Amino acid sequence: METLKVSSKSNPNSVAGAIAGVLREKGAVEIQVVGAGALNQAIKAIAIARGFVAPTGINLVCIPSFADIQIDGEERTAIRLAVEPR
Repeated sequence: METLKVSSKSNPNSVAGAIAGVLREKGAVEIQVVGAGALNQAIKAIAIARGFVAPTGINLVCIPSFADIQIDGEERTAIRLAVEPR
């Protein structure tokens, strides 16, 4: 599954386009975020992407989970959002 990393500065419309593209190509996508601002942008992007793919009969679901990751040698907790068709 392809992983998209979203930050608090990410443009939700651009991320939504990437989500829709990966969904159409591979069938599912994983989004990784660290922090409340990044999570906010990711959720907005998922909502926008849902509108992009809904006319083709795809109904998206989002499954959240936690992941421990390394950033600059420091252990951080990330949230992973698995986005896939229902």
